[in-house]
Amino acid sequence: MSGVIGEIVMPKWGLAMQEGMLAAWSVKEGDTVGKGQEICDIETSKIANVFESPVDGKVRRLVTGAGETVPVGYLLAVVADDSVSDADIEAHVAHFKETFVVEDGGDSGPVPETVDTASGRIRYLAAGEGDGVPVILVHGFGGDYLSWLMVQADVSQGRRSYAIDLPGHGGSTKEVGHGNVGALTNAVCSFMDAMKIDKAHFVGHSLGGAVCLDMARNHPEKIESGTLIAPAGLGPEINMDYIDGFIREKRARKLRPYLELLVNEPSLISSEMVEEVIRYKRLDGAEAALNTIASACFQGGHQTLEMVERVQRMKTPLNVVWGENDRILPVAHADGLPDTVPVTRLADTGHLPQMERPGETVEAIRAMLG
Repeated sequence: MSGVIGEIVMPKWGLAMQEGMLAAWSVKEGDTVGKGQEICDIETSKIANVFESPVDGKVRRLVTGAGETVPVGYLLAVVADDSVSDADIEAHVAHFKETFVVEDGGDSGPVPETVDTASGRIRYLAAGEGDGVPVILVHGFGGDYLSWLMVQADVSQGRRSYAIDLPGHGGSTKEVGHGNVGALTNAVCSFMDAMKIDKAHFVGHSLGGAVCLDMARNHPEKIESGTLIAPAGLGPEINMDYIDGFIREKRARKLRPYLELLVNEPSLISSEMVEEVIRYKRLDGAEAALNTIASACFQGGHQTLEMVERVQRMKTPLNVVWGENDRILPVAHADGLPDTVPVTRLADTGHLPQMERPGETVEAIRAMLG
């Protein structure tokens, strides 16, 4: 709109994010940008990612420079057409800086909690309020509740959401029983019973996607819908080099190349993310639990749960999100699904769409919540 100055500010990625570093700009002053265009790289203590412009317009000022760390909500750039004078741009920037108030750091968002269940202690991060059917987010092999830091806030509007740590992972019990998908599904059911959740929308990534499929098969009364993100359980192949390397390597330098297999752009794997994985693997019982789960779920280097044929008989509404450049589970596994299961294939995306393409992932999840 002519004469309007648009603001681009530091986004809030995750419920607890307070600040971010602008690592690099992909545009310069004078460029015209479109809404959704990648304009800069931002790094936080948990993740590095590209930032897409929330507005259309001509970039008139880059206010925050490369390498600067600024609070959430601080001005990164302003856009406006040529009808706006340079003096008005400067006045707008000056007024923003004078009136900007840093978000109260005393409330860094929700913190993870634990609950004792029939399957042992389960750690979870709860967010959101409202009467909508709750959402349960289930991470993949080697992950934890932080897998959902880019999307949980957005899927919690009007409802409660729970990002859980599966047994053997994060802050949950390291007792995994047989370690197969059925054992993990039973643990999720135990969590629902302990929290008095009768029914939920499920969002599952990778191995967590197989858990969601198992829920739909064996406990359909507990699952309202399922959004499957690069799910296991739809074909035999899996990258066992990744699985073995993830379990084996205990030093950052050697572990990083395996974690980089998860994403299309290796720079998205931050040093903090690598250190988080190493800290988790040092917990008593963690490595044994991972080995048990891997042996049960990926026997002989192949997935033990294959659900394509059974999906056709499931009544639970399902949809699938998959990165076309997934190097852990091939996107071709989605080819055999019935037409009733929508599949969103994301270009230039690896095995972590919820972190690499959070906007598109949230859109797919919300389609099921409706």
